[in-house]
Amino acid sequence: MKKYILKYTFEFLVIVMGISVSFWLNNWNENIKQISLQNKFIASVKEDLKQDKEFIKRVINGIEPKRQVYLTLINEMDELYYNDRKSLDSLIRIYSTSQRTFYPIFGSYESAVSGNQITVFDNKELIQKIIKLYNSRYNRLEDNGRIADERWDFFTKKYSGQLRMSKFTDMETKQRFQFLNDMHYHFAQLRFYSSQLKTTLNEIDEILNQ
Repeated sequence: MKKYILKYTFEFLVIVMGISVSFWLNNWNENIKQISLQNKFIASVKEDLKQDKEFIKRVINGIEPKRQVYLTLINEMDELYYNDRKSLDSLIRIYSTSQRTFYPIFGSYESAVSGNQITVFDNKELIQKIIKLYNSRYNRLEDNGRIADERWDFFTKKYSGQLRMSKFTDMETKQRFQFLNDMHYHFAQLRFYSSQLKTTLNEIDEILNQ
């Protein structure tokens, strides 16, 4: 009897151990899969962010000449009008060059979100930064970019004739004053948009360096 008890006890322990090892191996395999998915996700997002970063830099570089012209005209519009109209037209032509706004790449991020993969990733600190960037910062940036585009559209339509002919020197004092007001209305948003772009660059760098 004792012999059978020992035999069955041993068999039971073997079965329990087998099941435990099986569960452990299954969990280990799942962890390996999750780590692999997480690493692929982070690598893909970083590749997207590298492209976003270069795009943002180009947009900022496009804003800088407008900033310089804006500051010059705000302070020297009348002086240029009366003493150097050729330079005045040249400066306004620079300001009237096309405006670019930023549109982020969402592919890798949206793929992970739609498949609920992102909810089980272990690198919580980095994942939270990525979520904040895509769900908060990028949304605000797109909103501000849209406002900048709307104000630019208003400006270019209102002065379409002058922009087309590159001729602003015939404007009377009242028209010049209104032109500066409209330029300020546009550039105030563009300046804020530029600051948001620079803040976004900092957040992207934090993710890329982690």
